[in-house]
Amino acid sequence: MRQGRSRSQQPPQQPRATRPSRAIAPEPARAASLAAATRPSAAPARASTRDWSAPLRLLAPLLLLAALAAGCSQPAAPPAGRTAAEAAPPASAEPATPSPPLVAAARAQVGVVRLYDPAYVRLAYPGGDVAPDRGVCTDVVIRALRVQGLDLQQRVHEDMRADFAAYPSLWRASATDRSIDHRRVPNLRRWFERQGWSLPVSADAADYRAGDVVTWDLGRGQTHIGIVSDRRSRDRRRPLVLHNIARGTQEEDVLFAYTVTGRYRPQLPPAVANR
Repeated sequence: MRQGRSRSQQPPQQPRATRPSRAIAPEPARAASLAAATRPSAAPARASTRDWSAPLRLLAPLLLLAALAAGCSQPAAPPAGRTAAEAAPPASAEPATPSPPLVAAARAQVGVVRLYDPAYVRLAYPGGDVAPDRGVCTDVVIRALRVQGLDLQQRVHEDMRADFAAYPSLWRASATDRSIDHRRVPNLRRWFERQGWSLPVSADAADYRAGDVVTWDLGRGQTHIGIVSDRRSRDRRRPLVLHNIARGTQEEDVLFAYTVTGRYRPQLPPAVANR
Protein backbone atom coordinates (compact mmCIF):
# COMPACT_ATOMS: atom_id res chain seq x y z
CA MET A 1 0.00 0.00 0.00
CA ARG A 2 1.44 3.34 -1.12
CA GLN A 3 1.97 5.83 1.50
CA GLY A 4 0.68 9.25 0.66
CA ARG A 5 3.21 11.98 0.51
CA SER A 6 3.38 14.16 3.47
CA ARG A 7 2.40 17.74 2.97
CA SER A 8 6.00 18.74 3.46
CA GLN A 9 7.08 16.44 0.66
CA GLN A 10 4.66 17.66 -1.96
CA PRO A 11 6.30 19.63 -4.75
CA PRO A 12 5.85 23.33 -4.50
CA GLN A 13 2.88 24.61 -6.44
CA GLN A 14 3.48 27.05 -9.23
CA PRO A 15 1.97 30.40 -8.48
CA ARG A 16 -1.22 30.95 -10.45
CA ALA A 17 -0.96 33.67 -13.02
CA THR A 18 -3.15 36.55 -12.06
CA ARG A 19 -5.00 38.65 -14.60
CA PRO A 20 -4.37 42.33 -14.32
CA SER A 21 -7.32 44.03 -12.70
CA ARG A 22 -9.30 46.31 -14.97
CA ALA A 23 -9.95 49.86 -13.77
CA ILE A 24 -13.66 50.71 -13.49
CA ALA A 25 -14.42 54.04 -15.01
CA PRO A 26 -16.63 56.11 -12.73
CA GLU A 27 -20.06 57.10 -13.96
CA PRO A 28 -20.28 60.67 -15.24
CA ALA A 29 -22.11 61.89 -12.15
CA ARG A 30 -19.66 60.08 -9.87
CA ALA A 31 -16.75 61.42 -11.84
CA ALA A 32 -18.02 64.90 -11.38
CA SER A 33 -18.39 64.40 -7.63
CA LEU A 34 -14.92 62.89 -7.39
CA ALA A 35 -13.46 65.78 -9.30
CA ALA A 36 -15.23 68.22 -7.05
CA ALA A 37 -13.99 66.40 -3.96
CA THR A 38 -10.40 66.59 -5.11
CA ARG A 39 -10.56 70.14 -6.37
CA PRO A 40 -9.02 72.73 -4.01
CA SER A 41 -11.73 74.37 -1.97
CA ALA A 42 -10.42 77.83 -2.79
CA ALA A 43 -10.99 77.37 -6.51
CA PRO A 44 -14.10 79.17 -7.79
CA ALA A 45 -16.93 77.09 -9.18
CA ARG A 46 -17.15 77.00 -12.95
CA ALA A 47 -20.09 78.90 -14.36
CA SER A 48 -22.68 77.03 -16.32
CA THR A 49 -22.18 77.26 -20.06
CA ARG A 50 -25.73 76.34 -20.95
CA ASP A 51 -27.22 78.72 -23.50
CA TRP A 52 -30.60 80.03 -22.34
CA SER A 53 -31.01 82.53 -25.17
CA ALA A 54 -33.20 80.29 -27.35
CA PRO A 55 -35.81 79.50 -24.62
CA LEU A 56 -35.93 83.16 -23.62
CA ARG A 57 -36.51 84.23 -27.22
CA LEU A 58 -39.48 81.86 -27.38
CA LEU A 59 -40.86 83.08 -24.05
CA ALA A 60 -40.57 86.82 -24.74
CA PRO A 61 -43.53 87.08 -27.19
CA LEU A 62 -45.80 85.28 -24.72
CA LEU A 63 -44.89 87.70 -21.92
CA LEU A 64 -45.47 90.67 -24.22
CA LEU A 65 -48.93 89.42 -25.21
CA ALA A 66 -49.86 88.92 -21.57
CA ALA A 67 -48.66 92.41 -20.70
CA LEU A 68 -50.61 93.99 -23.56
CA ALA A 69 -53.74 92.11 -22.45
CA ALA A 70 -53.38 93.66 -19.00
CA GLY A 71 -53.08 97.14 -20.50
CA CYS A 72 -49.66 98.07 -19.17
CA SER A 73 -46.21 96.59 -19.54
CA GLN A 74 -42.66 96.97 -18.38
CA PRO A 75 -39.28 97.60 -19.96
CA ALA A 76 -36.45 95.31 -18.96
CA ALA A 77 -34.05 98.11 -17.97
CA PRO A 78 -34.02 101.63 -16.51
CA PRO A 79 -34.66 104.51 -18.95
CA ALA A 80 -31.94 105.02 -21.54
CA GLY A 81 -28.97 107.00 -20.32
CA ARG A 82 -29.81 106.52 -16.63
CA THR A 83 -28.50 104.00 -14.15
CA ALA A 84 -30.70 101.93 -11.88
CA ALA A 85 -29.51 104.05 -8.93
CA GLU A 86 -30.62 107.23 -10.71
CA ALA A 87 -34.00 105.74 -11.63
CA ALA A 88 -34.57 104.70 -8.02
CA PRO A 89 -32.66 107.17 -5.83
CA PRO A 90 -32.76 107.04 -2.04
CA ALA A 91 -36.00 108.55 -0.77
CA SER A 92 -35.70 112.20 0.23
CA ALA A 93 -36.47 113.37 3.71
CA GLU A 94 -40.01 112.84 4.88
CA PRO A 95 -42.28 115.78 4.01
CA ALA A 96 -43.02 118.17 6.84
CA THR A 97 -46.73 117.35 6.60
CA PRO A 98 -48.35 113.91 6.43
CA SER A 99 -48.59 112.41 2.95
CA PRO A 100 -51.92 112.75 1.14
CA PRO A 101 -54.08 109.67 1.75
CA LEU A 102 -53.82 108.47 -1.86
CA VAL A 103 -50.02 108.71 -1.77
CA ALA A 104 -49.82 106.96 1.59
CA ALA A 105 -52.06 104.15 0.31
CA ALA A 106 -49.86 103.67 -2.76
CA ARG A 107 -46.66 103.76 -0.69
CA ALA A 108 -48.07 101.10 1.62
CA GLN A 109 -47.82 98.71 -1.34
CA VAL A 110 -44.03 99.05 -1.52
CA GLY A 111 -42.47 95.85 -0.19
CA VAL A 112 -45.84 94.07 -0.31
CA VAL A 113 -46.41 94.00 -4.07
CA ARG A 114 -43.11 92.45 -5.14
CA LEU A 115 -44.01 91.02 -8.56
CA TYR A 116 -45.14 92.34 -11.92
CA ASP A 117 -47.65 89.77 -13.15
CA PRO A 118 -49.85 90.60 -16.18
CA ALA A 119 -51.73 87.28 -16.15
CA TYR A 120 -55.49 87.44 -16.65
CA VAL A 121 -57.31 86.49 -13.44
CA ARG A 122 -61.05 86.11 -13.04
CA LEU A 123 -61.93 88.40 -10.15
CA ALA A 124 -64.71 88.56 -7.62
CA TYR A 125 -67.08 91.51 -8.01
CA PRO A 126 -67.18 94.09 -6.59
CA GLY A 127 -63.93 94.63 -4.71
CA GLY A 128 -62.08 91.94 -6.65
CA ASP A 129 -58.29 91.87 -6.64
CA VAL A 130 -55.38 89.68 -7.68
CA ALA A 131 -52.99 88.14 -5.13
CA PRO A 132 -51.62 90.89 -2.85
CA ASP A 133 -47.97 90.21 -3.72
CA ARG A 134 -48.40 90.90 -7.45
CA GLY A 135 -50.12 93.00 -10.06
CA VAL A 136 -49.60 95.45 -12.91
CA CYS A 137 -49.28 99.22 -13.11
CA THR A 138 -53.03 99.81 -12.95
CA ASP A 139 -53.34 97.78 -9.75
CA VAL A 140 -51.28 100.40 -7.88
CA VAL A 141 -53.93 103.00 -8.69
CA ILE A 142 -56.87 100.64 -8.19
CA ARG A 143 -55.70 99.56 -4.74
CA ALA A 144 -54.81 103.07 -3.59
CA LEU A 145 -58.19 104.49 -4.64
CA ARG A 146 -60.03 101.53 -3.11
CA VAL A 147 -58.54 102.45 0.27
CA GLN A 148 -60.16 105.88 -0.24
CA GLY A 149 -63.54 104.24 -0.77
CA LEU A 150 -63.54 104.36 -4.58
CA ASP A 151 -63.80 100.96 -6.29
CA LEU A 152 -62.62 101.42 -9.87
CA GLN A 153 -63.65 97.89 -10.75
CA GLN A 154 -67.27 98.66 -10.01
CA ARG A 155 -67.29 102.24 -11.26
CA VAL A 156 -65.61 101.50 -14.59
CA HIS A 157 -67.79 98.43 -15.17
CA GLU A 158 -70.99 100.36 -14.51
CA ASP A 159 -69.94 103.22 -16.80
CA MET A 160 -68.88 100.88 -19.60
CA ARG A 161 -72.12 98.95 -19.33
CA ALA A 162 -74.07 102.22 -19.62
CA ASP A 163 -72.06 103.53 -22.60
CA PHE A 164 -69.81 100.82 -24.01
CA ALA A 165 -69.17 102.74 -27.24
CA ALA A 166 -67.55 105.59 -25.32
CA TYR A 167 -64.59 103.40 -24.39
CA PRO A 168 -61.62 102.36 -26.56
CA SER A 169 -62.15 99.32 -28.78
CA LEU A 170 -58.51 98.22 -28.79
CA TRP A 171 -59.18 94.63 -27.73
CA ARG A 172 -62.04 93.77 -30.11
CA ALA A 173 -64.29 93.22 -27.11
CA SER A 174 -68.01 93.10 -27.76
CA ALA A 175 -69.08 93.24 -24.11
CA THR A 176 -67.78 94.35 -20.73
CA ASP A 177 -65.45 92.17 -18.65
CA ARG A 178 -65.41 93.22 -15.02
CA SER A 179 -62.25 91.20 -14.38
CA ILE A 180 -60.02 93.16 -16.78
CA ASP A 181 -61.73 96.37 -18.04
CA HIS A 182 -60.62 98.46 -15.06
CA ARG A 183 -57.06 97.07 -15.27
CA ARG A 184 -56.43 98.59 -18.73
CA VAL A 185 -54.80 102.01 -18.90
CA PRO A 186 -56.83 103.32 -21.89
CA ASN A 187 -60.07 102.45 -20.10
CA LEU A 188 -58.95 104.22 -16.93
CA ARG A 189 -57.94 107.28 -18.92
CA ARG A 190 -61.38 107.44 -20.50
CA TRP A 191 -63.13 107.00 -17.15
CA PHE A 192 -60.97 109.74 -15.57
CA GLU A 193 -61.87 112.07 -18.45
CA ARG A 194 -65.56 111.33 -18.05
CA GLN A 195 -65.28 112.21 -14.34
CA GLY A 196 -63.69 115.59 -15.09
CA TRP A 197 -60.31 114.67 -13.59
CA SER A 198 -58.22 115.65 -16.64
CA LEU A 199 -55.54 118.34 -16.48
CA PRO A 200 -53.26 119.57 -19.29
CA VAL A 201 -50.10 117.56 -19.82
CA SER A 202 -47.11 119.62 -18.69
CA ALA A 203 -43.33 119.44 -18.97
CA ASP A 204 -43.00 121.52 -15.79
CA ALA A 205 -42.50 119.35 -12.71
CA ALA A 206 -44.05 122.08 -10.55
CA ASP A 207 -47.43 121.39 -12.15
CA TYR A 208 -47.58 117.88 -10.73
CA ARG A 209 -49.15 117.65 -7.30
CA ALA A 210 -48.77 114.73 -4.89
CA GLY A 211 -51.67 112.37 -5.55
CA ASP A 212 -52.00 113.21 -9.25
CA VAL A 213 -52.36 110.19 -11.54
CA VAL A 214 -50.09 110.19 -14.59
CA THR A 215 -50.11 108.01 -17.71
CA TRP A 216 -47.27 107.40 -20.15
CA ASP A 217 -46.58 105.97 -23.59
CA LEU A 218 -43.66 103.53 -23.39
CA GLY A 219 -43.57 103.09 -27.18
CA ARG A 220 -44.94 100.43 -29.51
CA GLY A 221 -48.41 100.75 -28.07
CA GLN A 222 -47.35 100.00 -24.49
CA THR A 223 -48.93 102.18 -21.82
CA HIS A 224 -48.21 102.86 -18.17
CA ILE A 225 -49.76 104.58 -15.15
CA GLY A 226 -48.63 105.74 -11.71
CA ILE A 227 -49.26 108.13 -8.81
CA VAL A 228 -47.20 111.24 -8.10
CA SER A 229 -45.45 111.10 -4.71
CA ASP A 230 -44.78 113.88 -2.18
CA ARG A 231 -41.10 112.89 -2.09
CA ARG A 232 -38.55 114.44 -4.43
CA SER A 233 -35.83 113.18 -6.74
CA ARG A 234 -32.14 113.18 -5.76
CA ASP A 235 -31.69 116.66 -7.26
CA ARG A 236 -35.09 117.70 -5.84
CA ARG A 237 -36.26 118.89 -9.26
CA ARG A 238 -39.02 116.30 -9.76
CA PRO A 239 -41.51 114.44 -7.61
CA LEU A 240 -41.04 110.69 -7.43
CA VAL A 241 -43.66 108.31 -8.80
CA LEU A 242 -45.28 105.28 -7.18
CA HIS A 243 -45.78 102.61 -9.82
CA ASN A 244 -45.18 99.00 -10.85
CA ILE A 245 -43.21 98.65 -14.06
CA ALA A 246 -40.99 95.62 -13.49
CA ARG A 247 -40.20 94.81 -9.87
CA GLY A 248 -43.41 95.30 -7.95
CA THR A 249 -44.54 98.62 -6.50
CA GLN A 250 -41.63 101.09 -6.29
CA GLU A 251 -41.16 104.80 -5.59
CA GLU A 252 -38.85 106.10 -8.33
CA ASP A 253 -37.69 109.12 -10.31
CA VAL A 254 -39.45 108.35 -13.60
CA LEU A 255 -41.87 111.26 -14.10
CA PHE A 256 -40.24 112.40 -17.33
CA ALA A 257 -38.49 109.15 -18.22
CA TYR A 258 -41.25 108.35 -20.73
CA THR A 259 -43.71 110.34 -22.82
CA VAL A 260 -46.46 111.71 -20.58
CA THR A 261 -49.89 111.21 -22.15
CA GLY A 262 -52.23 112.18 -19.35
CA ARG A 263 -52.45 113.99 -16.01
CA TYR A 264 -55.44 113.52 -13.73
CA ARG A 265 -56.37 114.86 -10.30
CA PRO A 266 -58.77 112.54 -8.49
CA GLN A 267 -61.82 114.22 -7.02
CA LEU A 268 -62.38 112.22 -3.85
CA PRO A 269 -65.27 112.63 -1.43
CA PRO A 270 -64.59 115.52 1.00
CA ALA A 271 -64.54 113.20 4.01
CA VAL A 272 -61.69 111.26 2.41
CA ALA A 273 -59.79 114.14 0.86
CA ASN A 274 -59.64 116.11 4.14
CA ARG A 275 -58.82 113.37 6.61
